[in-house]
Amino acid sequence: MNETLAALTTRLAALEAERAVRRTMMRYMALCDVPSGGQPSETLGELFSEDAIWQGIGPEYAEKFGALTGREAIVAMLARYLPPTPHFSVNTHFMASETIDVDAATTRATGRWIMLQASGYVAGGAELVSARLEVDFVPAADDKRWLIKHFRTQRLFDAPWQVHPSSTGSFGASGTPRQ
Repeated sequence: MNETLAALTTRLAALEAERAVRRTMMRYMALCDVPSGGQPSETLGELFSEDAIWQGIGPEYAEKFGALTGREAIVAMLARYLPPTPHFSVNTHFMASETIDVDAATTRATGRWIMLQASGYVAGGAELVSARLEVDFVPAADDKRWLIKHFRTQRLFDAPWQVHPSSTGSFGASGTPRQ
């Protein structure tokens, strides 16, 4: 009976860790959306470990972003793209193809997603960007949250699209409003 209880406890801990990792990642994306989908008290910094790494990989992102180390450097870089900085007029992230692996023995987890980002720019124009994300997580000191330890993003493709001036419109495949 004790072996069964221990096995169930381990499985429950892995499921709770997986849920916490997913929550951290979705909070990150919501805070990167414009307008923000985060709560007023939430900050991007609280989602990263002190020694976190945020890294662009692949031909497009390695040169554009490089690798940033430390919570402060990461938040400073992200701030260049978020209000009040005039960069995006609208920015929305969609996540798919999720895989989260939790290693309870080492208290680490790795999540993988395919991200689609729909962005309209203050300077004009818009694009869809797809990227492969691989993110390592570690538990926070409170053992309830998981923090981003190493964020890797690799651009897969980008495509221009047209944004209608009205954000409430219904759009067809070409980006033109439906009548």
